[in-house]
Amino acid sequence: MFEATIHWITETVFRLGYPGIVLLMALESSFIPFPSEVVLPPAGFLAAQGRMSAPLAALAGLTGSLIGALFNYYLAARLGRPFLHRYHKYLLMKEASLDRAEAFFRRHGEISTFVARLIPVIRQLISLPAGVARMRMDRFLLYTAAGAGIWCAVLTSIGWYVGRNAGLITTLDQEVQRYSKAVLLVLLPLLAALVAFYVLRYRKRRGAEKMEEPSRS
Repeated sequence: MFEATIHWITETVFRLGYPGIVLLMALESSFIPFPSEVVLPPAGFLAAQGRMSAPLAALAGLTGSLIGALFNYYLAARLGRPFLHRYHKYLLMKEASLDRAEAFFRRHGEISTFVARLIPVIRQLISLPAGVARMRMDRFLLYTAAGAGIWCAVLTSIGWYVGRNAGLITTLDQEVQRYSKAVLLVLLPLLAALVAFYVLRYRKRRGAEKMEEPSRS
């Protein structure tokens, strides 16, 4: 039964093609609860069979992720924080998840739009506090593309690996979870170091600006 479900998912992704991946990943990257694990690993699996291109699938996933992130950004920038918290149920969001995304953004600053792309739940919502804060668009796109690009490459690679090992098809879901967790365990120390460097650099720059203010006045 499970193998039949996996077969149906992979065939659905194949029929939708790259535009379908863009659309599904745009939904995943917006506030609509749709797991990217359902889209890109099957695309990677198909790439291992020669039926799709892994780089194009990952690129389509990245494009969709940026579209969804931009939708969230402009939604938050236009409606504002009070509206999001008042009507979060109608937007299919949990207020606790929204609170976590906001806290993460406040704690880590703009680079959180990169780091959070590798963290479940917060990944889909981090663009909302960025929109409320009116984060500079060039930085938002750069950080979002970097984080989403890594995540898309990871998921596509896992699907490709499973596709090269036909015996794993019956456990595709478990393999995706296992390998994605392993990748995150490797990336998290690097991300923590990157965030620490960013925060220290930001504080140093702010300190220098404050020291210059009296001399200007």
